[in-house]
Amino acid sequence: MRARRSEKGRSEKGAVPHEGTRLAGQLTTIGFDADDTLWQNERFFRLTQARFAELLADFAPPEALMDRLLEAERRNVGHYGFGIKGFVLSMIETAIEVTDERVPAAVIRDLLAAGQEMLRHPIELMPEAREAILALAGTYRILLITKGDLLDQERKLAQSGLGELFDGVEIVSDKTAPRYGAIFARHGDGAERAMMVGNSLKSDVIPAIEAGAWGVFVPHDLTWELEHADPPRAHARFAELQHLGELPDLIARLG
Repeated sequence: MRARRSEKGRSEKGAVPHEGTRLAGQLTTIGFDADDTLWQNERFFRLTQARFAELLADFAPPEALMDRLLEAERRNVGHYGFGIKGFVLSMIETAIEVTDERVPAAVIRDLLAAGQEMLRHPIELMPEAREAILALAGTYRILLITKGDLLDQERKLAQSGLGELFDGVEIVSDKTAPRYGAIFARHGDGAERAMMVGNSLKSDVIPAIEAGAWGVFVPHDLTWELEHADPPRAHARFAELQHLGELPDLIARLG
């Protein structure tokens, strides 16, 4: 998931499932988010945002630029979807706006080059991502459920070296409760016997719980403002981990 500011609600504890809740051997399918759950993503957006601010420093202060960029992303996500391409188009749109349509062609060129560099950046796996999946593969159906640009997500999956560990891969335009319900029915035994693991409360956790699945929150240090939501701590199917290495133990305890 894209990110911009520190995530609120990180617990000082490790796993925090609802007291008394048990899986009772019914879990069969586990879905994993990709960006900022299995591999780093937002840090590269942050670097590009810093470059964006440098290029337009003569026209607006950094905070104002970031606010205008967020407004553009909010407007455009329904048109361009999630990912680097929509981000670059939103930067260009913002550059045109803050310069009163006088943005130098060299700035547009540099923004396009920055986006291309992001698309070429090698994958950096999160700590314990591979180990957590390996510990669960074979016992459970393991799915990758991610949103964003199809070609970019396929590229990152191929570079990650994790592709062979998944029983199914779903790259979707958005994550909603009906979408999770359909995915878990197609690849597993329905949402009631499934779990979704990710760093976004809004996209990975809450809609999965609404579909009837478990939602496991693994916070990242940064979360895009469009992904902010309050953790559903009172829900019986919500749990929070400090890192992916805690996931196998959480599932064992809930069993």
